[in-house]
Amino acid sequence: MAGTGRVRVGILGQGRSGRDIHAVWLRRSPEKYIIVAVSDLLRDRRDRAEREFECDAYADYMDLLAREDLDLVVNALPSHLHSQATVEAFEAGHHVVCEKPIASSNEDFVRMMAASERSGRVFAPFQQSRYAPYFQEIQRVIDSGVLGRIVQIRIAFNGFARRWDWQTLQEFKGGNLLNTGPHPMDQALCLLDWKHPSVTCIMDRANTYGDAEDHVKVLLRCEGYPTIDLEISSCDPYSEDMYRVYGTRGGLAGGSNGIRWRYFDPADAPAQRLLRSPLPGPSYCREELPWTEESWAPNDEEKDAFTFMSKAYYDHIYDVLRNGAPLFITPEQVAVQVAVMEECHRQNPLSMQAPAGWEKGN
Repeated sequence: MAGTGRVRVGILGQGRSGRDIHAVWLRRSPEKYIIVAVSDLLRDRRDRAEREFECDAYADYMDLLAREDLDLVVNALPSHLHSQATVEAFEAGHHVVCEKPIASSNEDFVRMMAASERSGRVFAPFQQSRYAPYFQEIQRVIDSGVLGRIVQIRIAFNGFARRWDWQTLQEFKGGNLLNTGPHPMDQALCLLDWKHPSVTCIMDRANTYGDAEDHVKVLLRCEGYPTIDLEISSCDPYSEDMYRVYGTRGGLAGGSNGIRWRYFDPADAPAQRLLRSPLPGPSYCREELPWTEESWAPNDEEKDAFTFMSKAYYDHIYDVLRNGAPLFITPEQVAVQVAVMEECHRQNPLSMQAPAGWEKGN
């Protein structure tokens, strides 16, 4: 696995992810990576890649996979092709970074794992949100214990949007859960130590022009861990805090722009005891707790979240390919995500017809 020099990369797909996320970062790391080939069905994207990256460009990604001079293939094709093209890349003898959603079913994921094992090549899921600065800080605060026992964690990757592109269609494995959901779901399952939780899910189609869901509510429960309340909704114009953490000694709120948390030390709190008799007068339980308030804000480097996460991810992949380091984000971890999402879809079988009013523009 280990080698020397720059990693020679071929990228499948030159859409939003293949170009604007993967290619943009890889070009910022010329001491470690060089883009030598891309594939895309669209001629204008191939022409653009040839100009920008000075690389070869193919209409058929199988022609790219036939090359023998690649160290890594990045699969950034449309979602419904992730499983098939990843298997074909392994069969051609390449290490693979695969975009999310890595697979829409456990059956497809098992095929991908088997192909990776047969080839002896690295299978690297692109779950870069694990490196998000705000998420790392949230983990640090939770692990510090200052919030006490964590009772619930609410994660909301929400906004208000109407979409009409291919990612709204079930046939292309679209919908909010598979499009956006892999980011918060990966973080949620990380907080559950990759245990297989019980799943309760509600899906709805609201503002979408396609036939896949654009509102998702998921409850994840696992004995000994906090309840995870996860939303990915396109119906929330007042979305603010991505995270709310509820603990027995305090709580936390915030997201990528900053985090705040408050907590108290029980040793400094007023002594209380349970009373079975009525409180004196018409009164409620009231006390003044000695709150401590803290906050975190991203530094200049962390404010550009996509760049920060991509750098961390690809610096690590370079270490894996050139120095034999173990993967930080493993396929076995992401397998839990695939199982949870498949269960969400099992609980919410959507019809293949577009929502009412689709023809009228909603």
